Amino acid sequence: MQQNFDVIIVGAGISGLYTALNLDPKLRVLLLSKKSLVLSNSASAQGGVAAVLEGSADSTDSHFNDSLIAGGFKNNTEALKILVTQGPRDVRRLMDFGVAFDRNPDGSFDLELEGGHSHPRILHHQDATGREITAKLIAAVELSRNITVWENAMVCGLKQVQNGFSLDILRNEEDHVAAGCYACVLATGGIGRVYEHTTNSAAATGDGILLASGAGAKLRHMSWVQFHPTGFNDGRRECLLIPEAVRGAGAVLLNAERQQFLSHYDPRAELAPRDVVSKAMVEEGRRLGDSRFYLDFTGAEEAYAREHFPTTFARLAESGIAMTEDMIPVCPCQHYLMGGIDVDLNGESSVDNLYAVGECAHTGVHGSNRLAGNSMLEDLVFAHQIADEISRRAENQGRPVLGEFHFCEEELGGPVPKGFRTEVRALMQKSYFVIPDPVRVVDSFERIREMRSVLEKGKYRVDRDYMEAKALVNVAYLILKEVL
Repeated sequence: MQQNFDVIIVGAGISGLYTALNLDPKLRVLLLSKKSLVLSNSASAQGGVAAVLEGSADSTDSHFNDSLIAGGFKNNTEALKILVTQGPRDVRRLMDFGVAFDRNPDGSFDLELEGGHSHPRILHHQDATGREITAKLIAAVELSRNITVWENAMVCGLKQVQNGFSLDILRNEEDHVAAGCYACVLATGGIGRVYEHTTNSAAATGDGILLASGAGAKLRHMSWVQFHPTGFNDGRRECLLIPEAVRGAGAVLLNAERQQFLSHYDPRAELAPRDVVSKAMVEEGRRLGDSRFYLDFTGAEEAYAREHFPTTFARLAESGIAMTEDMIPVCPCQHYLMGGIDVDLNGESSVDNLYAVGECAHTGVHGSNRLAGNSMLEDLVFAHQIADEISRRAENQGRPVLGEFHFCEEELGGPVPKGFRTEVRALMQKSYFVIPDPVRVVDSFERIREMRSVLEKGKYRVDRDYMEAKALVNVAYLILKEVL
């Protein structure tokens, strides 16, 4: 029996939570969290949110121009204008929900300067801004009577039906249930697990992109993958991100010979955008025949580092690194996808009433490289755009009768063979990492195409392992196909 709602939101990071909270409270909303509500890419985000608030010496025009430069002038300027002009409204609304951005002793905001920005404009809560924002939004969702939350819920199927959509949802790794809605919002986050080294959480497997493409939605610029230059290089798959604000506070990058080198590649040096710094590191490693790099923050006071970067300070200390005394080993790692499900200015995909928001969406605001602090801003602004559009349509159209889709028996077949995800990560790391290798891209694409065929034609149990393997193989296929 299908349970029906007005809106189903797939994903419970900042973009999903904020969409739910801005919908008309008369609408029945189902919010799906792949794991628990507190486990998302958003919750682990250490950086802040970029916005130009009233009374600042900064300007939205400057924010707009910095975003254009960082994005290689490939940004959608209409969407970018919405981002920088509407962003301050939504940042203020976060404060209404109780989000506490750091302030100076005089009460002004403690704004940080990060790579690619011409002015300090990053609002933050220490170096755990994502955790602060998600905690306050979760608290507001829990108080909202119109929002139902299902945790540990993974969508295994999305089908169009009469007047809306039907979703096959695996709950608690055990039961498949069907739920219907008039409008569906995909807020499923990134694709980090397609690489061996990423700043993303284990949940970032590109699920929403698989669902959208299966429903016939248009995708765009899947090969626009951003690599962050300063992941803590301790050999782990999920890299601790050393925030750009650390470089903004005076830290410098050193090569294997413990020498500064970025100024030889770009006059902005440590404050160049992420793609520039990552490429410079790869080229410098090739020049020296040694890819070891270090972040030097030894010029800072320990008290300052503890106060401004407590999460980073503590995590490094756990690994035996004193943040202001030792060289911090770093390396580029996958961080963000600028492409994704192509959407219009209201967040709607090419499929009517199917929306996408956050990292899984391609709004065009970032161009080919995201400016620091603009991802959380995009989450907020376009979540608000989507909520306003869905609410407007619901008011004008009422509630039509929803059709149902009867999903096939999901327990037929055995478990998906092990190794698909491991092989995909190895192939992507070697062929399309920071600077693509044209020869390996061709070879990797052929192998991934074979894997994709096996997963699509084989009879496997539809569970989390199968869906994540299928999503990652699909994402890798789409990325490499675009660059061939």
